[in-house]
Amino acid sequence: MKFVKLFEEVGTGDVALVGGKNASLGEMIRNLREKGVSVPSGFAITADAYKYVIEKAGIREKIRDTLADLDTHDMENLAMRGSKIREMVRNAPCPEDLKEEIRSAYRAMERRYGENVDVAVRSSATAEDLPTASFAGQQETYLNVRGEEELLVKVMECFASLFTNRAISYRVDKGFDHLNVYLSVGVQKMVRSDLSSAGVLFSIDTESGFKDAVYITGAYGLGENVVQGTVNPDQFYVFKPRLKEGFRPIVEKRLGSKKKKLIYKGTEAGTEQKDVKKEEQRRFVLSDDEVLALAKWACIIEDHYGMPMDIEWAKDGITNELFIVQARPETVHSQKDFAGIETYVLGEEGKLLVQGEAVGHKIGVGEVNVIESPSDIQKFKPGQVLVTTMTDPDWEPIMKVAGAIVTNRGGRTCHAAIISRELGIPCVIGTDNGTEVLKGVKEVTVDCSEGMGRIYEGKLKYRVDKIVFDDLPRPCTLIMMNAGVPENAFVQGQIPNDGVGLAREEFIINSYIGIHPLALIEYEQLRKRAEEDEKIASVIKEIDERSASYADKVQFFIDNLAMGIGKIGAGFYPNDVIVRLSDFKTNEYANLIGGHLYEPEESNPMLGWRGASRYYDEKFKPAFGLECKAIKKVREEMGLTNVKVMVPFCRTPEEGRKVIKTMEEFGLKQGEEGLEVYVMCEIPSNVILADEFADVFDGFSIGSNDLTQLTLGLDRDSDLVAHLFDERNEAVKRLVKHVIDAAHKHEPRRKIGICGQAPSDFPEFAEFLVECGIDSISLNPDAIISTRLNVAEVEKRIGKCI
Repeated sequence: MKFVKLFEEVGTGDVALVGGKNASLGEMIRNLREKGVSVPSGFAITADAYKYVIEKAGIREKIRDTLADLDTHDMENLAMRGSKIREMVRNAPCPEDLKEEIRSAYRAMERRYGENVDVAVRSSATAEDLPTASFAGQQETYLNVRGEEELLVKVMECFASLFTNRAISYRVDKGFDHLNVYLSVGVQKMVRSDLSSAGVLFSIDTESGFKDAVYITGAYGLGENVVQGTVNPDQFYVFKPRLKEGFRPIVEKRLGSKKKKLIYKGTEAGTEQKDVKKEEQRRFVLSDDEVLALAKWACIIEDHYGMPMDIEWAKDGITNELFIVQARPETVHSQKDFAGIETYVLGEEGKLLVQGEAVGHKIGVGEVNVIESPSDIQKFKPGQVLVTTMTDPDWEPIMKVAGAIVTNRGGRTCHAAIISRELGIPCVIGTDNGTEVLKGVKEVTVDCSEGMGRIYEGKLKYRVDKIVFDDLPRPCTLIMMNAGVPENAFVQGQIPNDGVGLAREEFIINSYIGIHPLALIEYEQLRKRAEEDEKIASVIKEIDERSASYADKVQFFIDNLAMGIGKIGAGFYPNDVIVRLSDFKTNEYANLIGGHLYEPEESNPMLGWRGASRYYDEKFKPAFGLECKAIKKVREEMGLTNVKVMVPFCRTPEEGRKVIKTMEEFGLKQGEEGLEVYVMCEIPSNVILADEFADVFDGFSIGSNDLTQLTLGLDRDSDLVAHLFDERNEAVKRLVKHVIDAAHKHEPRRKIGICGQAPSDFPEFAEFLVECGIDSISLNPDAIISTRLNVAEVEKRIGKCI
């Protein structure tokens, strides 16, 4: 055939002939099927066919003339010229010999799959899916096309879509000559994901550029809803290095609302939207095994192409098989220079109006412009904050001049997210009601700097800190990081560091779970009591809402704590990540859902039932068991053996032994698979009996906040004595020096670091620690670089490590 090529006949060397999309499909079918990657078959109508249509119709010069005085910043001018050219191409006669080739290829598919076979008809331009420019969604795609005549119509529609307004604008921005870009059309057997699910996956984290994670999104029905941002999809992260070694490292699962699904229109060709039942919304669209299978395919595809990839997947609802339906190079983070990092920091507080998912890590400010339809985009002015339900490629002419973007719907692989990343514009997606809340608001600040997308009223001050990694000295003292929320782990892990000296479990429990563990353990008993007690009924309702995707409420706690810890463990792998076991005080535990049912009231919770004293207490021991099982899952199932544990507020060596014994009862055995157990040094007894604590634990981490509080005998939460709180007090410093010496003199020598606030706040305190010979200093992320430089200077001055 002259104008048609089977996918099996083309590969990456044929982009000029069949476009990026079709070349990639052929490449995978030819090379990756034998490695287990399933790709539906089909054929490509070549770029030569497009040229043939244009030449036979004699409209090439007419197209050139129509574009001669184009102004892509004049929306009406752009729309008028685009419409005129599309009409020209659409009405051009399709030559009979080309028609016959297309019919013949379609009949061959009918012989393979059955009469009137359903196909996807996708545009594939010769300048698309390049490593430097995605051209995402610039041309049209048609799903569930049936029959020869309908196919011929859609092929001509695809040819015409080379001149959509957004495609014209995008080519101008990227410097491509309109008449030197041609269009091929892919005709591919449909995957019946209308009866199951589909989505998008990346072999790199789309937000941070972290290269060791696969990011998967999915929703019910055909994948266009995920691509276009019509729904808020489920999200999954898988850690690649340990996946390749046979582990099951799913480090995040987040349930999306998935309110709509795109399905076949009855027995007709075409598609329609349908509401998703509430009970289906509360279920993940993929099982863990399917998530891992897709992640493995992502690794195979990435390894084959030698670059991060943007991939579309679909699950057939009839056969339950998974398929890859597209793959293209990722175009944002794969092009970035990682020699430094920019950190945006909000400088003042403001009134929170609405929030959603953050795209990128920037902050943007501007005047609000709520636009519901692309037909009104001429009303948009450069620098304004675009607020809309969702975007598609028709919005791109104004997206590129926006100060920030806010959408009601969409996930982090939707159109708005992809284009915002490519343009470097802060974007908050999936707010649900952003267009309603922000209507009438004059100015806003769009903050994506902290992992969650937040929109504040007014223009708030912010700053941009630039950290350059070039020529950073590497001191002998380990410079570790205090990790807060798991959402930031992939970004923070790329700042030069030696691991995590403190990851607080309570942060993860608060944000990922929010429920008292005993309420989950006793869920069934509480449900029975709920029939007669309104307060308990309210607790059950909240538990059900938060853990909707889990029938087993205990497993909900274990899985979500494990994923929070696992994401931090993955972000800093293979460096040590020291996870401090839960250190809620009774009043803090009481604030969790159901907490008031289990927590006593204490006059001074800071000095009460907290830390180690809880773990072996029969009243709390089952809850502590869930923490142990979560860490066991992280280390054994996910393979993240770089995760170590730390026991807080351990008052006596004997208490330490009880904790070690209790951990072993729940499957966490000190020393097994390299498991180290540290103790917080934050009570004077930890210092005075340091040699005895060193017999129990593998190392110490000085908690300077509590150690200062208990040394000086003051409540650090009290404003009345706050002026006396100072870690640099001589009494505190003497205790610090004493415990460092004791740890190093012990046989065997014990590691000792510090994870308190002092070294982050006071450079001179960091100098003091280095002079004492401390092994590691764990700091807040914003203090890492400056402290590293400071410590290197001190080491040079005192001759350490020379």
